[in-house]
Amino acid sequence: MSKRTVADIEVKGRRVLLRVDFNVPLNIETGDISDDSRIRASLPTIKYLVDQRAKVILCSHLGRPKGKVVENLRMAPIAQRLSQLIGLPVGTAPDCIGQDVEGKARALKEGDVLILENLRFHPEEEANAPDFARKLARLADIYVNDAFGTAHRAHASTVGVAKHLPAVAGFLMVKELEVMGQLLHNPEQPFACLIGGAKVSDKIELLQNMLRKVDMLLVGGGMAATFLKTQGYEVGHSLIEDDKLGLAKKLLQEAEEWKVPFLLPIDAVVAKEIKAGAPTRVVPTTNVPSGSHIVDIGPKSIELFRSKLEGCRTVIWNGPMGIYEIPQFAQGTRSLASFLSTLNATTVIGGGSSAEVVQEMGLTDKMTHVSTGGGASLRFLEGAALPGVEVLLDREQ
Repeated sequence: MSKRTVADIEVKGRRVLLRVDFNVPLNIETGDISDDSRIRASLPTIKYLVDQRAKVILCSHLGRPKGKVVENLRMAPIAQRLSQLIGLPVGTAPDCIGQDVEGKARALKEGDVLILENLRFHPEEEANAPDFARKLARLADIYVNDAFGTAHRAHASTVGVAKHLPAVAGFLMVKELEVMGQLLHNPEQPFACLIGGAKVSDKIELLQNMLRKVDMLLVGGGMAATFLKTQGYEVGHSLIEDDKLGLAKKLLQEAEEWKVPFLLPIDAVVAKEIKAGAPTRVVPTTNVPSGSHIVDIGPKSIELFRSKLEGCRTVIWNGPMGIYEIPQFAQGTRSLASFLSTLNATTVIGGGSSAEVVQEMGLTDKMTHVSTGGGASLRFLEGAALPGVEVLLDREQ
């Protein structure tokens, strides 16, 4: 880890602005948190700061308020849940900037915890407005970024504020970067990349980068249809990105040149309509009916993928194998999630919908690492720099 961390600096008695990713799913009607895993993920950093007698000021976004105050996206339920988890009172601020908030920050005692109101109630947050970043920075002496899930966003609370305060990484950020860095630079082999999701365009850079690092690529989900189409197969009404057919064909050619197995589904579950209760059948991917949609990988594909993954020592999984939001189209995704949880290997789940499946199935503790950042992990594994990491102090600074 080339960046300085919260453990490298003196925090006692100092006000610490801690950027966390508490963008958790809420029940809109009741305000209850349906999954608090993102809150739990930052507990080591929060508890460390409290134990070190820092004055802790948490900031996060929640949902997509689009720069306006949305009552059911306030941070109060988050504060309540966090208080239960750490066994300490957690104060709330009426806003995330302004004189009232600055007064609350100055009044904090050592070991106190305060959570600011939703950052995205202000359009200046996502715009990385310099004045908004300065106002956030006024609240604290030190900035700690523990929000890996937003590290790929150049926002005021992830990039702008670091221009005004000493900026270091929290323990969750460190863990994410170390796990992902190990995948890119020193994975135990054989190393497989299992990729799904709807669109090739979302994963093209990932596939290109991982092609030179893995021992095999396995592709399912809606994006597999584009690759099947390039091979001349009928894919019916499945989503096809016509402008990516050339790239898909080139990737298959590169995999052949690099002698990297590029596995596609050999059978598929198809339906005439994408809706719950729609009649389905399993067909070979060489014989998809013209009036159907591919909605999941088939049982033979599940067995093929399992047989190839069984001997691997490292597996990264990013993206579902079918339209997993509809239970009858989720069998491929759920079967492979269950299988990965039994492997005697390093298993890394790349955040986003894959992490949701693992958490919903209660398999989180059976995986080596479940990333808290879908977009951030994707960008990192593409080989791209993360703005929220780049601005943190280097170890020698």
